[in-house]
Amino acid sequence: MGLRLLKVNEALREVLSREIAALKDPRIGFVTVTGVQTSADLRHAKVFVSVLGGAPARERTLAGLRAAHGHLQERIGADVRTKRTPQLQFLYDESIDQGIRIETLLKRYEGELGPEPADGELPPEPADGEPLPDAADRARPDQT
Repeated sequence: MGLRLLKVNEALREVLSREIAALKDPRIGFVTVTGVQTSADLRHAKVFVSVLGGAPARERTLAGLRAAHGHLQERIGADVRTKRTPQLQFLYDESIDQGIRIETLLKRYEGELGPEPADGELPPEPADGEPLPDAADRARPDQT
C-alpha cells in the first residue's frame, strides 16, 4: 500500500469519526472507527467500526450506519479532495473482541499457574500430588 493510499485512509477515518459522532440516528450507539481500507482505484472503502455493547447493539448500529452512508459519502466528498468518493461498506472490527478474549485467557492462565518466573529463576514446585503442567495445558488453558 502506497503512502498516498495510507493518507487517504486516514483522512477518511477522521472525517467518518467526526460525522458519525454527529449523527442523530437513535440506532447508532457508541461507535469508534478503527480503520479504513480503500481500494487502489478509490471506488470502494471498507470502514471498520467497533461498537460498545453486545450483538443486538452492534446490528442496530451497523443498520444505522448503512442507512446514513449517503450522507457520510457526501461529507467525504466535501471534506476530502479525491478524484472519486468511495462507496462505503461498514464492517464490524472483531480484532478488539479477539484481543479481549486473549487478555482474559492470559489472566486466567496466570491466575491458575501464578506469574511467569523471571529469567534465571526456577518455577515454583507443585504441591504434592499435583501434576506439572505440560505444553498442551499451557497452550489451551480454557479446556481444563
